[in-house]
Amino acid sequence: MRRIKTLALATALISTFASAHNLSNGQALPSVSVEKHGELTLNGDKIGYETWDSANLTGKVRIIQAIAGRSSAKEMNAPLIEAVKVAGFPRDKYQTTTIINQDDAIWGTGGFVKSSAADSKKEFSWSSIVLDENGTVADAWRLQDESSAIVVLDNEGTVRFVKEGALSEAEITQVIDLVNKLMK
Repeated sequence: MRRIKTLALATALISTFASAHNLSNGQALPSVSVEKHGELTLNGDKIGYETWDSANLTGKVRIIQAIAGRSSAKEMNAPLIEAVKVAGFPRDKYQTTTIINQDDAIWGTGGFVKSSAADSKKEFSWSSIVLDENGTVADAWRLQDESSAIVVLDNEGTVRFVKEGALSEAEITQVIDLVNKLMK
């Protein structure tokens, strides 16, 4: 009986570690490209889509918010996004990139996720918004389902902070301070 419990525990731990993200401080992001839908573009009032590639995340300090296509995932780190708005980072040195995993949406809500992304692009036209129809980024970076990941990149595309799940108030302060430091 003891062996069965030990085996069950070991299996649970292995599956937990197997699902952990593969993003590391001081490293570049694992390379990934999103072709189905991709980065939202805005031409007047018309939304378009372009292929998005993680290799293009250089030249500015960035906060990447990779979220499941669920309102609960969006709300998870809404306080950080509010802090970014308050900070008023200069657009020539900073960019927020939101990657929405449409494949991790509640069944039947894909159209809502897509229209919500379009509305966000219209409201925050300077932000980079990526709609990932097939969950390519989440697969490549091994992100948790139904969650939110926050990644800070320096202007060379190196990971300087990463966390899955909701950030604490102290972590939000840490991220804002880090972005300010990296822009100097």
